[in-house]
Amino acid sequence: MAPPKTPDSGLTMEDLARVAGVSKITVSRALRNSPLVTEATRDKVRKIAEEQGYRFNVSARNLRMGRSYSVAVVVEMTPAKGRPMSDPYPLELLGGITQELTTAGYSVVLTSKQLLDTAPVQGADGLILLGQGSHGTAVTTLQKTGLPLVVWGAPEPGSDTIVVGSDNRKGGQSAAQRFIELGRSKLVFLGDVDHAEVQERCAGFIDAMGGRGTAHIIRPKAFTFEAGFDCISALLKKKGATFDGVFAASDLLAMGAIRALAEKSLHVPEAVSVIGYDDTPGAASFVPPLTSVHQYLRDGGVLLARKMLDLMNGEAVGSEVLPTTLMVRAT
Repeated sequence: MAPPKTPDSGLTMEDLARVAGVSKITVSRALRNSPLVTEATRDKVRKIAEEQGYRFNVSARNLRMGRSYSVAVVVEMTPAKGRPMSDPYPLELLGGITQELTTAGYSVVLTSKQLLDTAPVQGADGLILLGQGSHGTAVTTLQKTGLPLVVWGAPEPGSDTIVVGSDNRKGGQSAAQRFIELGRSKLVFLGDVDHAEVQERCAGFIDAMGGRGTAHIIRPKAFTFEAGFDCISALLKKKGATFDGVFAASDLLAMGAIRALAEKSLHVPEAVSVIGYDDTPGAASFVPPLTSVHQYLRDGGVLLARKMLDLMNGEAVGSEVLPTTLMVRAT
């Protein structure tokens, strides 16, 4: 049977390979910008293809290979006024993911778990989930698709799901150590521990305190400035409530907490020390500059994509944990 021709010219991929003096697979890789082909070869093949009026038929290639060459990135977070999709999480993760996948010739479909039944997601070769959800519900939902899955979050005991995430326990420990250095002992942990990552941060924090103080856990309804403000405002209204340190599970929560303290004329860090999490760009420019646990989100995105590529190629893949760093500033 004769090889299929493109709709725009009578030239086949075999013809193009013969003219360029390379193999058919090299032509295919060159036309989809694969890093497995040198830049010089890519330019040569593309120039000849343009001169000959050849256009790479992506749909035909995908149908022939039985793959869509696309990966769906599912963002678990629900967009909110106080925490939009333009927040550094998930944008930094997405930057690393997109860089790796597009370089490997894959397109990236950005979606949410509410849209799993749509054609772009159903036709994807794999799923990357950003955020496990409360009690890991988002992971359970995506596992039902049967597609290769890689998750950003915290490994669950006994689970074989491939997870990439920060060392949340170490992050919590570093916050506790900072409070101990400052002589703080009446502490508040501000975060929803139903989320695996937050639970790890809280566990590391309490373990590192080692009984050298008390830690009151408050669960905000969201990871927003408003939620942090509301939680600390409510705590300050309680009779006899005294605390000298707040460890928040996100920078936005920490910033809201600082605003609530300021409204009651409780100065940070003189009266209360505050530590956030994520080390977002706004942390350093906040007034006062916020001490925060830094996550290497862009590196995490790159790792998520590389593990997804390995999974789709049938290679053995394991979970991986990235380090965290406490960025000490003025709070």
